[in-house]
Amino acid sequence: MQQIAIERGGFAAKEDALAGSKLIFAVIAISLATALSSLDSVIANIALPTITTILHTSPADSVWIVNAYQLSIIMTLLPLSSLGDRVGYARIYVVGLALFTFASLMCAMSTSLDMLIISRVLQGLGAAGIGSVNTAIIKMIYPSRLLGRGVSIHASVVSISTAAGPTIAAAILSVATWPWLFAINVPLGVITFFVGFKALPRPPVSRASYDYFSALLNAAMFGLLVIGVDRMGHSDGISASVVIQLSAAAICAWLLVRRERKRTKPLLPVDLLLTPAFLLAILTSVCSFTAQMLAFVSLPFMLQDALGRSTMETGALITPWPIAVLCIAPLAGSLSNRFKAGALGGVGLAILATGLTLLALLPAHPASFDIGWRMTVCGIGFGLFQPPNNRSILALAPLGRTGNASGMISVARVLGQTFGAVLTALILLIEPHHAGEVALITGASFAAVAACVSLTRLL
Repeated sequence: MQQIAIERGGFAAKEDALAGSKLIFAVIAISLATALSSLDSVIANIALPTITTILHTSPADSVWIVNAYQLSIIMTLLPLSSLGDRVGYARIYVVGLALFTFASLMCAMSTSLDMLIISRVLQGLGAAGIGSVNTAIIKMIYPSRLLGRGVSIHASVVSISTAAGPTIAAAILSVATWPWLFAINVPLGVITFFVGFKALPRPPVSRASYDYFSALLNAAMFGLLVIGVDRMGHSDGISASVVIQLSAAAICAWLLVRRERKRTKPLLPVDLLLTPAFLLAILTSVCSFTAQMLAFVSLPFMLQDALGRSTMETGALITPWPIAVLCIAPLAGSLSNRFKAGALGGVGLAILATGLTLLALLPAHPASFDIGWRMTVCGIGFGLFQPPNNRSILALAPLGRTGNASGMISVARVLGQTFGAVLTALILLIEPHHAGEVALITGASFAAVAACVSLTRLL
């Protein structure tokens, strides 16, 4: 029987959580919504040349089709997760999903670059509503004995969706035009909305006040940081405007930390970030997604330009990575009930670093099998790291602060993906003829450092 205990501040936390068909439907709703929002963070990349030609725009301007989505997410993740602590995570989730679905329809109907970018901003805001609270909902609906399994399923969905994005995009574009990359979200989003609306529990709304000024500072901090770093990655040097933007981001960060430090329910969980175990878990997550994105952005260039593989072949060769994640993540979830996250994370990241290094050292004319088994090694390492690490982040959050922890998990993922893409752009500028190898070695270095950091949690 479902038993819900209301914590202070109106947050609903589980004792026995959901059971039976309600738990199954809730997991389906969360997994589908997470898959859709994760896919859309990468699915448009492969279609940028096509969209550029059809909408008669420049490649530089078309990059904002991707940037607008990521920027909208990173600016609103923490404000929405904090709001979820007050109004309930399921409410943020269903509203975010509804907005994401509507914005996907707008994207599919766009006839100009400006309209598409505006639609992507709205789509990113909806995705932030989903991503800011989905991990908190998992902790709320799963029984404690099954939490490791729930976190592993969620981590698998995120990893597989991100990794499979290029493959799915190539498959869609082989039979349809680019608007279908977004139109396919609409029926799936509508179905997921009704399933989630029916299955997810909605606790009473808290009367606690909401800190709008901190939300604005947070949005400005991340927005200026991402725009500044992105401009630095797409230019030949650090310009005065980049310095101004990064300085303004630092000022906003300083003001936000000062404002949030003494709050009992902060938007930015400064108190949690001052906890070494929590901070190390977040940093290792950022590094893991940086390494992953360095691989995913550089591998298409390496496989197609250097090795002469087609778009469909490239997607197929990357597929062993998400398949390995799918296979290993449930095992990682079970192991997280018995072993410390620092140990599992360190081993997983070391395996990821090994796989990326092996990919960088591919022979001049590798067989498909040579590429595939190296991708599998990467997937095993990534899948072994994510579930235990995410579970440890959730476990370190006190009562009523699960929304903060869930938001930081998503922030770590988006920051890592953003930094990975920017670093790849820099590598393409500096070393265009060997960008794939350099990017993979850089990713392996991030994974190796993160492995060492993760193992320090055992001390």
